Amino acid sequence: MTEANATAKGPIIICEGVNKWFGDFHVLRDISTTVAEREVVVILGPSGSGKSTFIRTLNRLEPHDTGRIVVDGIELNDDLRNLDRIRSEVGMVFQQFNLFPHLSVLRNITLAPQKVRRLSRKDADELAMSLLERVGIPEQAEKFPGQLSGGQQQRVAIARALAMQPRIMLFDEPTSALDPEMIKEVLDVIEELATSGMTLLVVTHEMGFAREVADRFLFFDEGQIVEEGTPEHFFTNPQEERTKLFLSQIL
Repeated sequence: MTEANATAKGPIIICEGVNKWFGDFHVLRDISTTVAEREVVVILGPSGSGKSTFIRTLNRLEPHDTGRIVVDGIELNDDLRNLDRIRSEVGMVFQQFNLFPHLSVLRNITLAPQKVRRLSRKDADELAMSLLERVGIPEQAEKFPGQLSGGQQQRVAIARALAMQPRIMLFDEPTSALDPEMIKEVLDVIEELATSGMTLLVVTHEMGFAREVADRFLFFDEGQIVEEGTPEHFFTNPQEERTKLFLSQIL
């Protein structure tokens, strides 16, 4: 655990008996776990195991059907006031960049802070430029997304999420749409966030990166958390046969 994470205060995310169905498909099965403030949790598992659905429930992009989810002291339910509060506290970066193609990089980043947090244009621009510096591409501010590489677009997407000044960041396979040579530049940004003390949940198959940054792993299979533990536990002494099989296939 990083020095920043060593001062963690307690659970910032609580999940108790969370279930989710898509029609007859039971995609999340009695998920119970907590995430401490400033913890970095990496979520692994085969395709279709429920990883992405799980993190999407944490900002209610996917409403859960039964159970309880509490994020930063706010219970997730149908109360729209709670929903707005949660989404201002939880940033999310997807596989696809989801940038507005008709807006410059700068305007992609400043849109939400101006609309939601009521920042002035000047303050929003200053925030955006500081975030572009943080992700290493300040010189791209006036370009449009289509003029950038995939890795640069994903770094803009991270800066856009950070512009809402969230306490928690969710990453759903943020490098899966990138060419191999662009992956490291995005992972470096996420690693910097991890060492800064932000709470992160990351779905990824980049195992070297995961081992470096994670405080804890959650291994999903068939909608359940099959195994969890530290990187040392996970890579040197996994207990479940399903975990061992998965690791043998990807390492």
